[in-house]
Amino acid sequence: MKHFVNEDSIVRKIWGKADTVLFIFAGAAAEFALNKAVDWLYFTGRLPADPLGRLFSTVAYSQRIIFSTNEAAYAAIDQITSIHKQVEISRAAQIPDWAYRDVLFMLIDYSIRAYELLERKLTSAEKEDVFNVFYTVGMRMQLKDLPTNYHTWAIVRDIHLKEDLQHSDFTDDLFKKYREHLGGIRYWLLRKVQALITPKRVKELLSLHDATIWLPVLYLYKLSRIIKLQSWLRDMLLPVKYKTQIKQLNAN
Repeated sequence: MKHFVNEDSIVRKIWGKADTVLFIFAGAAAEFALNKAVDWLYFTGRLPADPLGRLFSTVAYSQRIIFSTNEAAYAAIDQITSIHKQVEISRAAQIPDWAYRDVLFMLIDYSIRAYELLERKLTSAEKEDVFNVFYTVGMRMQLKDLPTNYHTWAIVRDIHLKEDLQHSDFTDDLFKKYREHLGGIRYWLLRKVQALITPKRVKELLSLHDATIWLPVLYLYKLSRIIKLQSWLRDMLLPVKYKTQIKQLNAN
């Protein structure tokens, strides 16, 4: 039976490690808060009520797609589309096409950024591979005006970063919720990771200061893999009640 993502794809390596997935989330959490369509995430009340819980449900969907057969992956994508349609019906409005594209673009960008921060630089072919996987997801969702290759996507991504982001009251409220759910020290660490992984435009809007001085700490974290402390350190970064979910991120 054909897999949705080839077994030798770099995407499986990226999304099969808890560390990389958590860095993807950190970047997306920052950019989500700035998106001009973030009010849609507030409509149901689920995101501000439990931002970390929403993280793990989103990750579960993403991994379900990436590590499934074609049939199962398409079923998961269709379920996501159906959920969005129900929210649109409840609100009697339509989620903008550009907002759907923004989410897809974030998955592409932060997949690449997270892996390159924690592992190594990706080749052009590997970046194209990442793009192609999420492009297929977008096509299944019937998204409009998607770029058809990585090079074009990079150009459009820059345009989206300039046009679709703003610092709003929703931004401040969502970061307040992050702090409440994480606690002071973990929230501080989240901000440092976000300063390392996010694009320049996101850093500017969130006043994330240059984090290059924290690169040695990142290198020490990588070193912790060798001396078998990595999982212990990772567990320290999120509240205890999420320990099981964190371990499950490595299940694939």
